[in-house]
Amino acid sequence: MSSVSEVNSLPTGVKGLVYLSLCNGADSNFTSTVQPYVGNPKVFGFFVYDEPDPTGQYKTTCPAANLKAESDWIHQHDPGTKTFIVLMNFSSSKTPTYMNTYNPTNSDIDLYGIDGYACRTDYNGCDNTFIATNITAVKAAGVPVADIVPVYQAFGGGSWVDDGGGAYIMPSASQETQILNEWAAVVPSPVFDYAYSWGVQNGDQSLSSSPVLQQIFASHNK
Repeated sequence: MSSVSEVNSLPTGVKGLVYLSLCNGADSNFTSTVQPYVGNPKVFGFFVYDEPDPTGQYKTTCPAANLKAESDWIHQHDPGTKTFIVLMNFSSSKTPTYMNTYNPTNSDIDLYGIDGYACRTDYNGCDNTFIATNITAVKAAGVPVADIVPVYQAFGGGSWVDDGGGAYIMPSASQETQILNEWAAVVPSPVFDYAYSWGVQNGDQSLSSSPVLQQIFASHNK
């Protein structure tokens, strides 16, 4: 969610995750952005940052201390809501590493998304073995399984290029089912999970245009 009106429009019993994309610590911009959501019963938590970079190699440097200050402010002022980031892999898809990035100890972030996308042209299909490989790597970096959020691939085609020089493939119904099964084997009871992505972003196919995958996720969510 990106506005209070969007949050308030959610159906009864549904809670939203507010997207922030801020990493300057609990400064006035941060607090003024978060404050309107504080105490809203339809807010599950805050998506603090998507793939923050502690090194500055790929994005503006995002120190763990800044995320900690933001997460601590949210926990203090809106108890019960969760803070969430998606982690960036600092190696290849086949040999992932999340070492020296973020974990509960240095950031106080509650939940960590892992988005290893396994369906690619350079794999000639889907290689779901590196879902487990990613989980092993993130555990080694200090993130427990209980704090991991699965991010399921639900896109393909378009102009995206993967780290092997290939293109992502939109999973078929059977491939998506296998993705869900592989994730369930390593993270059996996540606090929440999500599919990426719903809408078209880069000339790709997405969940919004696939009734077959929508049905798979509808069954998964029951």
